Amino acid sequence: MNFLNSNIGRLRLLAILEGLTLLILVFIAVPLRRIFDYSTVSQVVGPIHGVLFLLFVFNTLSVGVEKGWKFSQTTWKVLLACFVPFGTFYIDHKILKPIHQEETL
Repeated sequence: MNFLNSNIGRLRLLAILEGLTLLILVFIAVPLRRIFDYSTVSQVVGPIHGVLFLLFVFNTLSVGVEKGWKFSQTTWKVLLACFVPFGTFYIDHKILKPIHQEETL
């Protein structure tokens, strides 16, 4: 399934990338910095994660408006996901993937 064919697909891709960069930060970059005083990974991945986080927020709002999502039913859940550690993986599986699959039928 090609993620780049639709706005919801791009939002799913951002969710996965944002979640992956958080995993890298939490389980690789921070231990390297704290245990071995090696901060290069944090310095590289941190800003990438920040940009992906912002892109996810802006794209969630954009897709929510485009798709006519009710803020109280869908948009707030998707937005909340990026504030909860690893929530983007959950929200992709529970909300975004079913919407994307329905859209591509």
